[in-house]
Amino acid sequence: VKVVNLGAISESSLKSQIGLSGYKMQLREITLDPGGQIARHDHFKRPGLVWTLSGSWVEGRPGGENEYPSSLKQAILEDEDTEHWFWNDGPEPARVVVCDIVPAQ
Repeated sequence: VKVVNLGAISESSLKSQIGLSGYKMQLREITLDPGGQIARHDHFKRPGLVWTLSGSWVEGRPGGENEYPSSLKQAILEDEDTEHWFWNDGPEPARVVVCDIVPAQ
């Protein structure tokens, strides 16, 4: 898994703009090579959206799985009910953009 930070809106900016304290909003590009995996995790306090740029990857959830190829013009919603994991079973790297709100730390 390769992660490139593309930018962030700071905690102080989120607080002054919308009154949200203790968090930042970040934008990242994630590349998952063929055979690569992202472990099971939840988004109880980490909302986000995922958009596939190129390649394809599979999202597993307790209720089943979905494939997200770049040709599918649909974002993956990561809300308070999301628990999932990912893997790339395709022949090329899967590249996605992730925008999420995370603790500022």
